[in-house]
Order: sequence, then C-alpha cells, then structure tokens
Amino acid sequence: MTTTSTAAPNKGGLRVGVQRFGTFLSGMIMPNIAAFIAWGFITMLFIPAGFFGAESPFGWHWAPVAEIIGGGGDAATIQWNGALTALAEGDGGNFFAYVGLVGPMVTYLLPLLIANMGGRMVYGERGGVVATIATMGVIVGTNIPMFLGAMIMGPLAAWITKQMDKLWDGKIRAGFEMLVNNFSAGILGMILAVAGFFTFGPVMLGISAALGTAVDWLVSLQLLPIVSIIVEPAKVLFLNNAINHGVFTPLGIEQATTNGKSILFLIEANPGPGLGLLLAFTFFGVGVAKASAPGAAIIQFFGGIHEIYFPYALSKPTTILALIAGGASGVATNMLLSGGLAFPAAPGSIIAVAAAAVGPGVPNLLVVFLSVLIAATVTFLITAVILRASHKRDLEAESDTFGAAIAQTEANKGKSSAAMDSLRRSGGADATATGATTAAATAPIQNIVFACDAGMGSSAMGASVLRNKLKKAGIEDIKVTNQAIANLDGTADLVITQQQLTDRAKGKSPNSIHVSVDNFMNSPKYEEVVEMVREQKESGE
Repeated sequence: MTTTSTAAPNKGGLRVGVQRFGTFLSGMIMPNIAAFIAWGFITMLFIPAGFFGAESPFGWHWAPVAEIIGGGGDAATIQWNGALTALAEGDGGNFFAYVGLVGPMVTYLLPLLIANMGGRMVYGERGGVVATIATMGVIVGTNIPMFLGAMIMGPLAAWITKQMDKLWDGKIRAGFEMLVNNFSAGILGMILAVAGFFTFGPVMLGISAALGTAVDWLVSLQLLPIVSIIVEPAKVLFLNNAINHGVFTPLGIEQATTNGKSILFLIEANPGPGLGLLLAFTFFGVGVAKASAPGAAIIQFFGGIHEIYFPYALSKPTTILALIAGGASGVATNMLLSGGLAFPAAPGSIIAVAAAAVGPGVPNLLVVFLSVLIAATVTFLITAVILRASHKRDLEAESDTFGAAIAQTEANKGKSSAAMDSLRRSGGADATATGATTAAATAPIQNIVFACDAGMGSSAMGASVLRNKLKKAGIEDIKVTNQAIANLDGTADLVITQQQLTDRAKGKSPNSIHVSVDNFMNSPKYEEVVEMVREQKESGE
C-alpha cells in the first residue's frame, strides 16, 4: 500500500502510538523484501527438499550445484575449490561441508539489512553503519536467525550514536572532523557489538524462544485461528504492521529455515477475506460501495493493496466479524493441512502468495489456494447475510456512509492514498480539489522527480504514466524518476507531489519547479507538464 500524501498528524492515543510503531517496523522490513524473496527462491531451489535438491519432489536433482549452493555438500568429494566450508557432522564422522548461500543469507545478510535500514531511519547513513556493527554482535551471540534483535538493536544503536554526536557538536577543531567522526563511530560500534554479544543476544534469544513457544502452544491446541480476532480488526485500523512485521515475520523466517515454510506468513497476507468482503459488496451492497467494489476487488486480489477494502468494512462495522471468521477459516485450513509460505508475501496479492507457496511443492500450493478460497467464501457468505439484513436501511442512509468511511480510513492511517482517491472517483464521492497550478518553467527541464513519503509504489506508477505521455509526444530525452521526499537533494528541475506533500518537497528542493496533483495515476497536470516541456524544446530549436 503506497502513500501519496500526508494528513495532519493525530497526536496522542494508544492507536496512533501502535500505528506509528508498526509503520516504523514496516519501514525496516519492506525496503528489504527483495532480499527476502531472493533468499526464498534460493532456498526453494537448492535445499535438499527443493526443486533441484537431493530430495527433490520432482526428481530434478542438480548435483553437485544443489549441494554447493544449498550447502551441506562434502567438499572432499565434490572438490569445488575456493568455496567457503565449515566442519559438519555426518554418519561417517566429521567432514568439511560447503556453507552455501541459504544459511549465511538468513543468518547474516537479512538481519544486517534490517538493522542498517532501521539505523538509517533514525540517524541516516552514520546511524546505519553503527547499527550494522552493533547487530553483528547480537547475531553471533545467538544460534538462531536474529531478526527481532536486528529490529531492536539497529534503531537503538543509531539513537545512541545520535546522542553521542550531540556531545561534541560544534566543538571539534577544523580539520579533525573526519578523524573524530570515524573513530567515535568505530569505537561505539565495537562497544555495542561486544555488549550485544554478551547481553543483548541472550536476552533476544529468550524473547524469541518465548514467542515461539507461545505460537507452538497455539498450534498444538489448534488455537492459532483465534489470532484472527486480533489481526483482522487491526488491519482495518492500520495496526497490523506491529504484529505482522514485529512478530509473525521474524518467527516465520525461523520456522521456514527449519521446515521450509511457515503458516505465520499467511495469517495477515491472505487475500481471501478482503476478496470475499468486496465480492459481497459487489452483489449485495448499495450505491457508491456497490459501484466501486468490483474494481476494488481486482486491485486488492491481484495488486495486493489490502487497504482498499478497509472503507467497506468501516462503512458497515459488523462486517469485521465476517473478516474475522474468514481469516480464522483460512488459518485453520493451513493449520490442518500443513499449508504455508517459504518466504513473506509482499504485497499480499494472490500472485505473491502463489510464488511463495510453490517452493514447498505443488500440494502445498493447492492447500494455500484452498485456504484463500475458503477464507473468501466464508467472508462472502457472512457479509452477504449482514448486507441483506440491512439492505433497506442502507438504501436510506447510503448518501453519507461510504464517503465518511473513506475519510475514516485515511484518518486511521494518518495519510491519504491513490487507492482511496480511486474509490472516490469510481463511486462518485467528492474529491478534494488540488488548488495548485503548474508553475512556469524558467530553466530547461531535464530531470523530473515524482516524490512521495516512501518513494515507491504510486510515485513509481506516476513516473511511468508521465514517461509514457512524454514518449507519445515524441520527447525521449527527459529523465523521469521517483523517490522519497526525504531523499530530494535539490537537483531535480521539476518535482511532482501529491498536494499535501508539496510544502515538504519545497523545503527539501527549494529551487525546483513544483507541481501538485491530487492523484499520481491520473492528473490533468501531466498534460500541462508535457506541453511545458514541448514548448521549451520548440523554443530552444
């Protein structure tokens, strides 16, 4: 789900605090999803039970590549010189086995990427470096993948670095800045790494073990589906990130490392409940909600943008009960039939879910598909009953309910988005006027940047839309990119932002031309930009 604008902050309150905490956790995980996917595919292909492993369910053993990349192969027998090996225990005694990629990636690469991102979020590049050093101590101080430790030590180390720098800010003699900065960061990183090894690591090992025990207890008593009572309402209120990225993802990775898959990756990402809700509104809803639900279902199911169904649940709060029942049904299906994903599915689209489910085998993929189908069916049936029971009353009150629900969704998130704007347009709800006009260009435009909070998703799609418009106009020498507002460096000739973000963008890039739009995907301002660039080209020829 991609943010395109910010609303006035809502200070105070437990919900807002949990929401911000979840957003911070998500900010550490989501930029590194590509690394998780890479690790997932390598695991899926090359471990012994993988597609090309010695125990391949398809008989596709690729020897000795699987033993080298997946790890565990006898170096003395294979004799691939130069690859990293480690002493391993076998039936015939100890031998040197190839380390491979699977183990080092999940043990070192992924936690360090998370720690670095957390450090950068707190204190930029300097915070990221110290966070990475400190987290290395936590990693080698335990014998399990230390994702929880990375998500805590990374930001903590960066914060300590920030406080340390304040001690001598403005007090360093000219010429000694680099010396002091490098040595102070190095010494602090060393201290935190050692402290992490002896204290932080064991503590996090205990916390991780306790959380794992709690999950195992729920599974052993077949109670894991009751987690949906918390997760589904939390999703509608945008509180799910703290649970998903703070607990389910780290524990799921540990389970996937051991078992090749984890059910925890599917508790929040299952697109079935949202699909069932939207289909029910398609057939039994009224007015705006009914008109916009079919398009929303496509976006949610295939695009993985779950936020688009939240206004529908908020417009009829009793349908949250249907989401809980659907989510619990999906979890129960996976629990009873041993379904799971090999790595996190992000975004939570059926395409991403299928890619993460096929690794453990086709039977697992079919179980996951069944869980999605059952979750969607249960949610659809219960929602249909709720909507039919209140159909007459909803027709009378329809005028304000759905528009208010869209506004409530944006208030819950603290931000508006392209997905919410599309609901307004498709259903006829009033949209906010932009109130901004394209500035006149006084310098040649060569570099156009689309900027939003995250620098991903909708801004990337907006850049693609404008790039295509320029190409159709015969203009192909203009650079069009997207990035986060925080990363604007003043080099862009023209910056395009959502209306509520324009002031922030001007602060980061004051000398650029700024254009405000109400929706990155479809704005008449793009035609003005194309015309502006064309006129400059013609006048310069």
